[in-house]
Amino acid sequence: MYKPGGTIAEALNRIHKKQYVLPAIQREFVWKPQQIERLFDSLMQGYPFGTFLFWHVESTTSSKFKFYDFVLNYHQRDAAHCPELAIQHNQAVTAVLDGQQRLTALNIGLRGSMAMKIPYKWWNSPEAFPRKTLCLNLLAPTEPDEDGARYNFCFLDDEQAQRKDDALWFKVPGILGMQAGPEMLSWLIKQGLEGDMLNHAFDILHTLHNIVHNKPLINYYEEEDQDIERVLNIFIRLNSGGTVLSYSDLLLSVAVAQWKHLDARAEIHRLVDELNKIGTGFTLSQDFVLKAGLMLAGISSVGFKVENFTAENMGLLEANWPDIRSALIRAVELAASFGMNGQTLRADSALLPIAYYLYNRKVPANYVTAGQFSHDRETIRQWLIRSLLKASGIWGSGLDTLLTALREAIKQSNSDIFPVATLMDVMRTRGKSLRFDPVEIEDMLEMTYGDKRMFPLLSLLFPFVDLRNQFHIDHIFPISRFSKGKLRKEGIPPEQHDELYKKANSLPNLQLLEGAANIEKQAALPAEWLQDRFKSEDRALNYQSLHVLGQLPKDIHGFEAFYAVRRAALQDKLLELLVDEVPPANPIVVEYSKAAVG
Repeated sequence: MYKPGGTIAEALNRIHKKQYVLPAIQREFVWKPQQIERLFDSLMQGYPFGTFLFWHVESTTSSKFKFYDFVLNYHQRDAAHCPELAIQHNQAVTAVLDGQQRLTALNIGLRGSMAMKIPYKWWNSPEAFPRKTLCLNLLAPTEPDEDGARYNFCFLDDEQAQRKDDALWFKVPGILGMQAGPEMLSWLIKQGLEGDMLNHAFDILHTLHNIVHNKPLINYYEEEDQDIERVLNIFIRLNSGGTVLSYSDLLLSVAVAQWKHLDARAEIHRLVDELNKIGTGFTLSQDFVLKAGLMLAGISSVGFKVENFTAENMGLLEANWPDIRSALIRAVELAASFGMNGQTLRADSALLPIAYYLYNRKVPANYVTAGQFSHDRETIRQWLIRSLLKASGIWGSGLDTLLTALREAIKQSNSDIFPVATLMDVMRTRGKSLRFDPVEIEDMLEMTYGDKRMFPLLSLLFPFVDLRNQFHIDHIFPISRFSKGKLRKEGIPPEQHDELYKKANSLPNLQLLEGAANIEKQAALPAEWLQDRFKSEDRALNYQSLHVLGQLPKDIHGFEAFYAVRRAALQDKLLELLVDEVPPANPIVVEYSKAAVG
């Protein structure tokens, strides 16, 4: 049932007295000046104002959460955020769940100001952000414009608001302290108005006074349940039609309220930015870091549930934050050393068991580069690649229960090496086996350029390549040689064109090649490129052997024979590497040597 909430003036007075507050789950104020001007025009025309949803937060509940004040004097650079409020321990408040933008617009328009950047001005210049107050032109005609607006509201600075012959700008905040009737009339006469002009201006000013002081425009539904889970669900449903906030956005806001010494929002956002700058760049999200926090802190499950974001759990997360942060950085550094980045890391969640292992083991800062950990890193690499290669997807459905089970397995193993066999066993029991059958191998051989599995697959096939440098996925026979026009010039029958192009764009014609070398190679045929790149025949043959290139033909006519031989060789290699479920205990990795390949 909706309740009457009084007038706009009364609502603004409650904001002023900190009786109406904003919960941390609310996003920032996002309206532009034109939207505020439009809202006031709508009010003047008598359009419906909309209802509000308030949450009555009892004194016993309010101390558990963080609340914010409404923006008053908005400054795009210096004061764009809602100021934090210190709620007294025994203070009950009314938190606004729906209607923040409208109430903030009223607060700015009737009590405050806006300072937006002027185009082409420097951000650090004081003149770039002039303070402007909402004004109403009392002399403007009230005929609707092409957008249906009848009243001329505009944010102006003091100079712009000076009286002109065709305009009398009234600063809207002045209406809060102005009495209707004689005082209003007296003010207009002092502005030099008389006759029809005076009557016109009085009617407009009286309408503004009436909608602010007299009309009971505030109507609201009040939620009294103190269960934050219910409140969050209501909030999400209300926002589903607007700028949608993810559930993790809301839970982050809950975490913000629970941390005592660190700013949770700032810490998490800073870490996301830092992680994404590692190596050649990742695209990790706030969700990833929040879920990692739950997993590494040992909180009962890693699901995004309000019950996991209690004060006790968030205290545990805050206390362990430095170690959690370090483990996540090490995990992403490790992925980068495997050649992963935002384009080649198919599932971000695959890094979470690795991060927990590094956290649980308390690895040193040099873990990614120190020689004594090379075997451990290689074990992790093979496990990670296997999980990313599964076409059915390991890191999709049932993710939370899988991560929780993997965390427990790592914790119970007490191993000083990554417990790959144990983890594979846990995954198999949940229908997420890392064993590959011959049919899946056949599917991989048909994988085409652009598939997100291609990079991890090539890095598994050719582990000697040092992926700390920027490597490209290169077509051995340049794909540009397989256009219909060029194939026609080579005398290839038209009926073979499509099939040849398909083969040229699939795994048997792909390799990992350092970026600079790939640029140098351009559209050269492989035999020609090898001859130019390697001055000795032995080094060229060594390269061909390492990359399973076989005997390279001199021209495009030998491509199909090359393709068939390399496809069979890669098939044998993949069967050897992947059909056994558990990788070898001591995987042999051929050390990459630039001297060997030029």
